[in-house]
Amino acid sequence: MNAPLLSFEEAHRRLLARADLTDGERVPLPEAVGRVLVEPKVVAAVDVPPFANSAMDGFALRAADAPGVLRLAGEVIAGAAELPAVEAGTTVRIMTGAPMPPGADTVVPLEDATEADGTVTIPGSVAAGRHVRDAAHDTRAGDEICLPGALTAARIGVLASLGIGEVAVRRRPVVAILSTGNELVGPGEALGPGQIHDANGAALTAAVVEAGGVPLLLPRQRDEAGPIEAALTAAARDADLLVASGGVSVGRHDYVRAVLEANGSLDFWRIAVQPGKPLAVGELAGATVIGLPGNPVSALVTFELFVRPLIRAMVGLDGDGRVHVRATPTEPMAKDAARRAFLRVSAWRENDEIRARPAGGQQSSQLRPLADGNALLVVPEGADAAQPSRSYEAIMFEPLPEAGR
Repeated sequence: MNAPLLSFEEAHRRLLARADLTDGERVPLPEAVGRVLVEPKVVAAVDVPPFANSAMDGFALRAADAPGVLRLAGEVIAGAAELPAVEAGTTVRIMTGAPMPPGADTVVPLEDATEADGTVTIPGSVAAGRHVRDAAHDTRAGDEICLPGALTAARIGVLASLGIGEVAVRRRPVVAILSTGNELVGPGEALGPGQIHDANGAALTAAVVEAGGVPLLLPRQRDEAGPIEAALTAAARDADLLVASGGVSVGRHDYVRAVLEANGSLDFWRIAVQPGKPLAVGELAGATVIGLPGNPVSALVTFELFVRPLIRAMVGLDGDGRVHVRATPTEPMAKDAARRAFLRVSAWRENDEIRARPAGGQQSSQLRPLADGNALLVVPEGADAAQPSRSYEAIMFEPLPEAGR
């Protein structure tokens, strides 16, 4: 007897409850982009910048001496260690980023002054502090800086400006990927009778990388309980998470679910989503196992909905990391009224509205529409079609284009 369909929300909740944070590892700062700090709060050890400096190429002087003709007493370039003093009636040529010389309190840009015969003419009055970057105007030593979430280029720059060259970040989870099926051969291999190329292994490997994990692609296994159990059990020693595709439905040769029930534990295996109803979640050899459907579209969509957020949660990130918008379909799109549908669409912005059209056929064996589209249109339970008279949530895989692009 089939188990009742679990709601999307309940399946999501139960799966994310299995997310254990990965431990930390130290990496050089340039390698930390996209990673998550183990401790998001950083205490600044230095002022940034550590000294007052010029924001312009120009002349450093005392504001009280302008307007006037001043004697040029030297030059200061960026990185200078010895600084000429600025006294009454004198000025110093200064480059952008160079330390302000003692006695100077303002900078006049080169284009606003005239230099000739060792003198500089300042034609008008100037305000003290003009074009001067004060010491610590960005960050003061002792400031507590919070950098939650994935490290961006700007956050990497902040850490570098503080003199930090290495950081402790969450280790990327290792995700073992197993394709099952007697009919599968690898990409690049010749097809025999009744055989197809294994799209799931390569596609799920890429999906793991996109989600922030480290893929561990296992050798494909035939539909036999013993080899499937052995492969998953061995992978549990090296992986934080096990993902199998195929073998989770009700057929006589679907063994992934049977292996979990016989040798580990099965939490749930049927959810009210389309595509992807047979999704098995359980445990084997101490590791969480997620059995995805064998059809490529079902495998990738259920990965997107359930495995991607789990991988992100394991490194301390919330949600799926996607942009969610509201989109209106251009035509009716049929679905199973009993399940929440994730339809493959192409979405674009047209005037003040986001429109979406089918990216192709919606059968779970049709992978091209998922590749040709840029979003999943989410149509709730209770509706037998997406209707052009209303808008729906859309999960974007790519930036939203404008009409005509």
